[in-house]
Amino acid sequence: MHFGVPPRRQQRRNRDVKKMIPLTHGHLMIDLEVPNKLIIPERGREESLYCRYTGVTCDPDDFSTNNYFLRQNISGRETEIAICITMYNEDEVLLCRTLYGVMCNIRELCAGNQVVHGNCGAFLGKDAWKKVVVVIVADGRRHIHPRVLDCLAILGVYQPGRHMSNTILGEQVTAHLFEYTATMALDASIQFQLMTPTQIVFCMKEKNQKKINSHRWFFNAFAKLLQPKVCVLIDVGTRPASKSIYHLWKTFDLNSNVGGACGEVAVYKGPQWRELLNPLVAAQNFEYKMSNILDKPLESTLGYITVLPGAFSAYRYIALQNDNTERGPLASYFRGEVAGFGHQQGIFSSNMCMCCRGLHRILCFELVAKHGHDWILRYVKSAVGETDVPHSLTEFISQRRRWLNGSLFASVYALAHFPQILRSDHSVARKTALMIETGYNFLNLCFSCGLFSICHGNKPKASQWKYKGAAISFAAVSAYMIVCAIFCAIQVAHSGKTGPYSKLVLSILCTFGLWCGASMLALDPAHLLTSAIPYMLLSPTYIIILNTFAFSNLDDISWGTKEQVRSEDDLGVVKSKIRGTQNVVEVELPSTEEKDVDALYVEALENLKTRKPKDPPPLDVHAAQMQEAKDYYANIRTNVLLFWVLSNALLVVSILGVGNATATFSDDPSGQRTRAYMTCVLIFVAISSAIRFFGSTVYLVTMLFTG
Repeated sequence: MHFGVPPRRQQRRNRDVKKMIPLTHGHLMIDLEVPNKLIIPERGREESLYCRYTGVTCDPDDFSTNNYFLRQNISGRETEIAICITMYNEDEVLLCRTLYGVMCNIRELCAGNQVVHGNCGAFLGKDAWKKVVVVIVADGRRHIHPRVLDCLAILGVYQPGRHMSNTILGEQVTAHLFEYTATMALDASIQFQLMTPTQIVFCMKEKNQKKINSHRWFFNAFAKLLQPKVCVLIDVGTRPASKSIYHLWKTFDLNSNVGGACGEVAVYKGPQWRELLNPLVAAQNFEYKMSNILDKPLESTLGYITVLPGAFSAYRYIALQNDNTERGPLASYFRGEVAGFGHQQGIFSSNMCMCCRGLHRILCFELVAKHGHDWILRYVKSAVGETDVPHSLTEFISQRRRWLNGSLFASVYALAHFPQILRSDHSVARKTALMIETGYNFLNLCFSCGLFSICHGNKPKASQWKYKGAAISFAAVSAYMIVCAIFCAIQVAHSGKTGPYSKLVLSILCTFGLWCGASMLALDPAHLLTSAIPYMLLSPTYIIILNTFAFSNLDDISWGTKEQVRSEDDLGVVKSKIRGTQNVVEVELPSTEEKDVDALYVEALENLKTRKPKDPPPLDVHAAQMQEAKDYYANIRTNVLLFWVLSNALLVVSILGVGNATATFSDDPSGQRTRAYMTCVLIFVAISSAIRFFGSTVYLVTMLFTG
């Protein structure tokens, strides 16, 4: 007989024992024994025998002033590189892919037989792992994926139990902190791998407060105590190549004025590049490749990369610090995180700060324009990080909505504050180059905002087939245009002289010749064969659908593209007791008997084999997003859309010459206005392509001679 769905298996309650734990500087800090079944090659190292838990009850800005500390502070170790891995509700495959890649990089640092002497010092060698700290910040205890916790528990980094609570001594817990030195790793296929010891700090925030808050925990709480020379930012789902972190660090070590750097963010293609069978993934692969071949080298040559991608980038820690008046890169970066909703923040700041891509634009600008300094930003081609990209059109549109709106308003912010560059300590030549780049960015911004057509007010997930139908229709039009372009080229070749199609063919040759020539010079032409056609077919989707949807949803300042996943039930309360002259707290811990300590480890292994992801609940609505704020944002959106549509209509009228009520298209039989407009566009495309190609070539030549 069938009696319905079997009950969900509950976490095993072992023989918990109540222990009196003395407070450390008034805080709950416990050393938890790791399971004996956990394979540890060097059992004698104490930091691999115990996982340290700390219940944090303060804001990240007050972490050090409230006398919290990390194990590196106790041992007196210096930190050369601090690596921040941010995550939300990604699954165990993405986490293991990233963490395993990072641990492989640390292994390469320890295996290095060369010593690089520079301003960052020399730290390569077998003990290099002691100067590298990996910080994993999970954005919300209730949203972290349960299988991710199982993976961390298997590695010894995380231990569930009654020692975790919501309240400690009457104060709300803001984060659960675990510190452990792992010697094993799980690769992307969830298989054990023996690794070099890796110092890991796992911060599981109690509440979901967005990625920017996770970075505030890293910079203002942990990095302030570690004082690293270089900070590396990585998103879960990004796998750095085996020596990528070394190449990023080397850039800072050899160049004292480098304040930030990024590597090549590549699309994760999967085994045998099977992911490229998805045309959307292939299009993003081509987009990422051309940006890394053309745009990033040009900006690196000038010294100012407009945005260092948060998925894989690095910063010199001292360059990020604020001045005595609390003004500087980090202050500007976190300004939006502490601001409220509605009229207090405004739609400009809300869109500018609603995604880390926009915030990183602000951070990069503030870093280059920092008063009294001459920091520059560099692109490191040899540092490669493969990242996971959207596979569905709805997720892709939602992601780009945040990117486009955030980048647009952040670009306007940088252009409006360009005089700050003149107050920096850059040389006259460097300031001139930066001002030229500012003008170039202004022209690109003007052209990128002028090609819009339709309005999309509904959400992609609720109207999937409408958006897919529009994308397919635009792809068909794009295919027709490609055929027409080939026909025009044939006509020009046969005519043997300049004709009505000559300028069009010249523009096409400039674009395609640029793609092919730059890719060949960079010795990276594979994407031309695998991803060029999907990108060209989907290019109208990039230009029309993405930009239109972004402008039509200026009032939407929500973060994230993934659904929420809730985990376990609520936690308990830790109360204080006085024993003699010592202030202690009573905490329930697993029995120290081997069979009880190992039970949680065995259960995590079993969960990883059997526990499947749960259906996500509906998204929560932030209480602060009141109706007044919604109306305010909607009103601004309407005004922007109205101005946008009218400006496009004005452009059409000026091109077609139908502004006069008595005028007809026959009044301009030779199409002079249309040809003039097309000539301007083609000239701009040709000049822009030439500038990008020149910058890319200069970068390659410089890299050839300097390494």
